[in-house]
Amino acid sequence: MASGGSAIRGSRVGAGPMGEQDRGFHAERISVSYWDALGNETVRHFAANLPDEEIPDVIDSPSSGLPAGRDKENPPSVAKLEPYKTHLAYVKERRTEEEAEQLLEDALNQLRARRGKLSATS
Repeated sequence: MASGGSAIRGSRVGAGPMGEQDRGFHAERISVSYWDALGNETVRHFAANLPDEEIPDVIDSPSSGLPAGRDKENPPSVAKLEPYKTHLAYVKERRTEEEAEQLLEDALNQLRARRGKLSATS
């Protein structure tokens, strides 16, 4: 006769004293529908006792990868994709030396002003 384990014959292994209801499998749930810009609907389920503030207004739609909102009439718009920029395009956007010096000077003046305010208050 083979013996082993402590499970009672006919019982589920791992069920223990805590049943499915205690683990939340049969807890009351609400369904919330989300729509993306292409009209795809995604339904998510949340606990019924969850406050409305904790239910997200926007999620990522698994069917399109776009953001999906709870308002069917006004779903989030399709994200505008920036075209790939080459290194040369970034080089062309660089500031001139004069603009860079002016930005640095403005930043330093702001820091000096803040430091002056801090030393005046202490």
